[in-house]
Amino acid sequence: MAKWMKYVSVIMVIVVVASLNLSSTCKPKVMNNNKLIDLALNRPSIPSVAETFEFTSEANTAIEELTWTQLADCEFKDMYIEELDAYYWKPTFGDKVLALEGQEVYITGYMIPVDYDEDFYVLSRYPFANCFFCGGAGPESVIDLRFAAKTRKYETDERLTFRGKLALNANDVYQMNYILEGAREYKP
Repeated sequence: MAKWMKYVSVIMVIVVVASLNLSSTCKPKVMNNNKLIDLALNRPSIPSVAETFEFTSEANTAIEELTWTQLADCEFKDMYIEELDAYYWKPTFGDKVLALEGQEVYITGYMIPVDYDEDFYVLSRYPFANCFFCGGAGPESVIDLRFAAKTRKYETDERLTFRGKLALNANDVYQMNYILEGAREYKP
């Protein structure tokens, strides 16, 4: 009978925790799988709620969705760059974009591998056949992904969502206008 009471207690804790709306305050993650295995094998160790769930502050951080329409809040002016002997589109960012600079955001688009060896990828509003590099769109339709850690190899036109801090670049002609610093895959 005592054995069943332990199971009933564990089930009641799980039901109570599951009924709470913790989506805005925590990110549950299973921890200490050995204790869960012990429970399954009828061993006396019973995990507590604190041992079963890890509460992180990441869920408390507001992450705003960045849309391609927001990134289009930008005007470009032709500027001649003497050292390149070429014209460059110098951006003037609109208020909507400027308000997001330095903010944690997420955005969905199509992967474009620029250099696999250097982990240099760009996220595009459009698939490769219609992207900025093929002449089908403007520079406001791509964002440079600066990864937080070494990443897997992404395929051309994989549609994915990434999060990171938005950085704006109006002066360095060797960089994209939009950069996602600390980029990592994200599931909203």
